[in-house]
Amino acid sequence: MEVATMLMRTDPFRDLDRLTQQVFGTAARPAVVALDAWRDGEEFFVELDLPGIDPDSLDLDVERNVVTVKASRPALDPGRTMIAAERPRGVFSRQLFLGEGLDTDNIAADYTDGVLRLRIPVAEKAKPRKITIAHTKTQANGSINANANGSAKAIGAETIDA
Repeated sequence: MEVATMLMRTDPFRDLDRLTQQVFGTAARPAVVALDAWRDGEEFFVELDLPGIDPDSLDLDVERNVVTVKASRPALDPGRTMIAAERPRGVFSRQLFLGEGLDTDNIAADYTDGVLRLRIPVAEKAKPRKITIAHTKTQANGSINANANGSAKAIGAETIDA
């Protein structure tokens, strides 16, 4: 018995199991696009596995704080006699819900070796920043006189502009 014949055996339970795996996915072959995400300093990175996808079929949209990635893998040539066809075909999509503190206007994307990498910077408004603390000199009893021009003068002390 040659190898091709052994691969073409039909088992109705296996076919049902294969259909269930395609719909719900498995650990080895999830129904959604697999991704890794991490933060490095002031940027977040997301990598999505999309092997064998034509870069021209990739579509990346941002609406408010939702990033949608769509890609497609074409159907098999109906003229081929397949021995095994386990790679998913058709349109794939994945949505990422981003926090308010990310700068969605400056997302960068790169597709190399079947991996789509997104670089998402932290928004300026969300970055930690120092706040200057104002202070005035006062007398030992803590009394301060305020002038009409907004400057303060501690009794018996020099004038300090606010």
